[in-house]
Amino acid sequence: MPLVQTLANFQASVTQCESLITNAHRSDANGSPILPVVDLRQITVAAFLNMFIAWEAFLESSMSKYMTGEAGISGALPTKFVSPTSEAAAVKMLIGTMRYFDFSNHTNVQKMARIYFDGGAPYEPHISGVFTDLEDLRTMRNASAHISSTTQTALESLAQRIFRTPRPGIDLYDLLLANDPRSGANETVFVVYKDKLIAAAHLIAHG
Repeated sequence: MPLVQTLANFQASVTQCESLITNAHRSDANGSPILPVVDLRQITVAAFLNMFIAWEAFLESSMSKYMTGEAGISGALPTKFVSPTSEAAAVKMLIGTMRYFDFSNHTNVQKMARIYFDGGAPYEPHISGVFTDLEDLRTMRNASAHISSTTQTALESLAQRIFRTPRPGIDLYDLLLANDPRSGANETVFVVYKDKLIAAAHLIAHG
């Protein structure tokens, strides 16, 4: 599967996640929500988590392709320091002695990119450019995966930074669907971060 297909698969996954949220919030002829609130919350959070997983899958797939010598969509060929015989072999190199490589840890993604590619290209400077956003997404991902005082505190800190006012007790559902004041188009927090992921993936895949 070439990089153009890897990018297309990621974009399709993200589009499906956004569509799932939109469809879940449809109303009947009287304007009442079709689904109960508990379902809306679970579907929205699950869709966000699926989007984050799709991002991790994109990183692994694209990195293994670049490691085996595939050029970016633009034709650019990054200078690499390894020559695995297949994508499966490249994935094994990424995992190393660990049980798995955590692609949600973007500091480690940067380190891995610099180990295998000259200057970390094509992952740098694009990962650095959205590093804070990726850390925000990781905070939201942690809140979706398990609820604890630690994840709640981190989520509230993120919400305060986004809205510039304390939002005690905010949950991930309310955060994702709130209008992001940093967006000139009055987009939701989900859409703002979704667009950042798509833009970063596009730049990485094009090399």
